[in-house]
Formats: sequence, C-alpha cells, structure tokens
Amino acid sequence: MISEFENLSLGGNNAASNHGDPFTHTELTPEQQKTLIDIRRRKTELLLEIQVVVTVPKTVAHAALFSRVRSLAGSVWRAMCLHFRLLCGALWWPVLMRCARAARSYDDDYDQQLKDELGEVVAELEALDGQEECKQNSKAKQMSIGRKKFNMDPKKGIEYLYENGLLQRTAEDVAQFLHKGEGLSKTAIGDYLGERSDFNEAVLRAFVELHDFTDLILVQALRQFLWSFRLPGEAQKIDRMMESFAQRYCQLNPDIFTNADTCYVLSFAIIMLNTSLHNPSVKDKPSPEQFVAMNRGINNGGDLPQELLLSLYESIKTEPFKIPEDDGNDLMHTFFNPDKEGWLWKQGGRYKSWKRRWFILNDNCLYYFEYTTDKEPRGIIPLENISVRAASDRQRPHCLELYASGGADLIKACKTDSEGKVVEGKHTVYRMSAATAEERDEWIECLRRSISHNPFYDMLAQRKKKAQHNLHSGSH
Repeated sequence: MISEFENLSLGGNNAASNHGDPFTHTELTPEQQKTLIDIRRRKTELLLEIQVVVTVPKTVAHAALFSRVRSLAGSVWRAMCLHFRLLCGALWWPVLMRCARAARSYDDDYDQQLKDELGEVVAELEALDGQEECKQNSKAKQMSIGRKKFNMDPKKGIEYLYENGLLQRTAEDVAQFLHKGEGLSKTAIGDYLGERSDFNEAVLRAFVELHDFTDLILVQALRQFLWSFRLPGEAQKIDRMMESFAQRYCQLNPDIFTNADTCYVLSFAIIMLNTSLHNPSVKDKPSPEQFVAMNRGINNGGDLPQELLLSLYESIKTEPFKIPEDDGNDLMHTFFNPDKEGWLWKQGGRYKSWKRRWFILNDNCLYYFEYTTDKEPRGIIPLENISVRAASDRQRPHCLELYASGGADLIKACKTDSEGKVVEGKHTVYRMSAATAEERDEWIECLRRSISHNPFYDMLAQRKKKAQHNLHSGSH
C-alpha cells in the first residue's frame, strides 16, 4: 500500500522527499490510506491537465488560456482541502494541519511556477499571432496583385497565384477562383475559359459544374451562365463553352431534350434571337413564327413543342440578356503599379472650396477619386502641354498647381458632374495641397517626369502670335 501510495504522488518519490511528508503512513487506517491515494491521484490528474493547457496550440484565445490555467492551479489546493476535511476528525486534526501547511506551500510554489510558464506562453502566442497577421496581410496583398495581373493577362495572373501559393495547380481550384470572380474581369474570365488547351478545357468543365441548372428553363440557365463571364469573340471559344453548357444542362435536366446537341443548337438560337431583337442596328426583327420555323427538326430530327419555343421567344423579347459588369474594371490595369498615388486637397474650379481627393499618377495622366475604393475616377487630367509649379495659398500650405502652357488656353481634362455625366473641364489652373512640403516636392518631381508636349500646340501658338503680329502691323 505504501509503495502504491508513493508511486501515485506527482514526480514519484522525489515529490515527497522535496516537500516533506507531514505524517507517516502507519498513522492511517487502510480506509484513510485509500482516501489519501484517491486525493493524490486527483491531484496528479489536475496537474497533468494544467500541463496540457499550458502547451495548447496558439489558436486558443489568451483569455481562455489564462482562466483555464489559473482555475486548475487553484483546484489542486481546493480538492486536497475538501478530501482532507472529509477524512479528518478531531483525532487527526493536528496531523492534517501539518499536511495542509506543506500542501499550501507546495501549491503556492507550483502556482508561481505556472504564472511564470503562462507568461512565457502568452508572450509566444502574441509573437505567433503577430507573425500570422503579417502573413495574412501579405497574402491579401499578393491576391490583389494576382487579380490585377489576371485582368491584364489571365495566363500570367494564374501563374503568379501558383507561385505565391494562393492557388493549387488543379482545374478545380482554378475554376473555384474564376467562379467566385471577386475583382476579376468578366472578359478575362471568358478568354481564359475559351483557351484551347487540355488544362483550360478541364477548368472550363469544372467551372460549368459549379453551376446548378436543375429545374431551370433553358433561358434561365443561359442567363445564369452568361452572367458569370463575357463570351469571347472567337467562334471556336464560344463553341467549346456552349457545348460544355449544353452537356451540363442535359445532365441536370435529362427529360427536356433527347440529346445535348439539341440543347446546344437551341441555346445558340436563343443568343442569336437576343441579338436580333435588341440590337438597334438590326432592322428586321424576327417574328415568333420565324423563330419557331428556324428551329424545326433540331430535336433529333423531330420538332420541339411550339409552346416551348414561343415561351422562350417571349422571355427574350421581354427581358434581354444582361451583359455582366466587369468587376475587374477596364481601367484597373491603368491604376496597377502607378507612378505615384496619395491623398491631396484639391481646390474647386467654380467654387474655391477644398475637397480631399485620392490622386493616382500613371501613363502620363493624373486621375482623382473621391474614395480609394471607387472604380471610376471623378476626373482625368492628361499631362499634355501643361506645366507644374509650387504655389502659395492663404488657406492651404504646401500647394502645387498645374497650369496650361505651350500655347494652350485651357487644360484639357474631363470630370463627372453631380448627375454622373462626363463633362469637359474648363480649368486654366488645377491647384492642390499636400500634407507636407516634402510630399509636395515629390508630387512636383513625379508630375514633371510625366508631362509631355504635343508639337501641335506649339504650332498653334506660333500661328496665334503670327496672326496677332499681322493684326498689329495692319493697324499701324
């Protein structure tokens, strides 16, 4: 019994020898020894549980970790006191007091050790969390760059995402990326899906399988499918994409058509009908009867129900296919990797109030936006036949201004008005204010490098001077 009791104590015999055994085992009855063994077994379990908690993975919240460790540390002492009180009587009180003093001393020492270990664990978790946050920010930036690269060149964009571990080299993973479509050009998606290569065709099949056409009439299925990308202009690409669509539609709706070829032909007929009915350049609009006649014999030699064809005609006539807006934005490639970007205060033309705008300098043009997240600029200033200089203003410090030069009277520019219409700017000067003098000087230097001169304006200026000279000569 004594051997079993000693082996159950934490750390084996060393634990008893280090902290002192407050009584001899021979003073206890067999029943009391059994109770004490249970106490120490529970103590060992609690301490082992504490050790597991101390070494938890970094995903455990700090607050939960601290609460768990502290509560378990106190549980050791509370469990010992509870069982000792049940065990003791008046006869054993002096003996158990010696045990309690030793246990409290042991518990306090171990509690301090836990605090020290907890401090180390928390510090390590905070460091790991910082690294994880930095890694996530880096990945988000790489994903944004990858989307923009895809919009400019789909093949290079996908390769960039591979190299940075953001996409797996599987058709299914690429298809998921394209189907989600966040920030991607629908035109670029269509071009990539239509490419003739084994991998691209596998991506196309996986992409089509992500669409659920179950129980949809053909027009509804086509609307869903054609909204996820823009059909490319090449006939062979369109052929492959529509063939994949027809196979998927018939797979999910096996009782509609006798085969996928019928679905394929009718889908093309619907797309052509949409163009004929809603393209202003098409003068002769097909009638319902003409649409029915055009699709005779396409159902494996037989005719499709006339009611079906007429319902398809009315659906397209009432609601044309919507051309998907490009999440990637046609201007996105322009704003990728700009020469300079940042916030500046811009002075209004008619009303001399100041408004904060986000400026992007790229490709010899200066763009400004109301917000950094805007897809369309509020104004565009081509940097042609203008000059830049530092300026002073009583309302704003660190000013710079663009002004017409080279014989031009006005700065050639455009902007959107309050109603969203694009109007031509009528500025002789654009004045902006930077946050610091250093930032102003950086903008001036970058603008000077981007400004170009059109010789036409120099010729025009010379003609104006010549005309003015002749006018003055004639008056004398």
